Amino acid sequence: MPRRKRKVACLSLPFQRQFAEDHEGEYFDLKAIFDKLNDKYFSRSLRRYRVIWGRRRRQRPKTYFVFASIQEEDRVIRVHPLLDAHFVPRWFMEYVLYHEMLHAVVPDEFDPNGRRLVHTERFKARERLFPAYRRARRWELENLGRFLR
Repeated sequence: MPRRKRKVACLSLPFQRQFAEDHEGEYFDLKAIFDKLNDKYFSRSLRRYRVIWGRRRRQRPKTYFVFASIQEEDRVIRVHPLLDAHFVPRWFMEYVLYHEMLHAVVPDEFDPNGRRLVHTERFKARERLFPAYRRARRWELENLGRFLR
């Protein structure tokens, strides 16, 4: 006899609402960092954004690691929970959030084939203005293995 599928007890919510809205980690408060960066580098222009920790996975990624992402339509910046660790420097966390915040203010461009480009020359030039940019990129390369299995 075929099994019947269980019915969902509540309405299906959009993807971003299925996660906890927690911005406080054990080592970092993402909202406090976001507010500081918004004030210092963006003249408080990024309004009504939520910055949250992503959900924990059972296994670490194997080949690549996404530190954070931004969902512009919903004004959500999601940071990988593995970054909430004692060995992650605060200036690196600030760089990660700064990078995502730049996506909100630097417009995407399109190549001749219509492909969307998000890390444009304009974006990269503005990203390099972050005081700890070179230090953060170096730390990222040196420590990437700590986030992969």
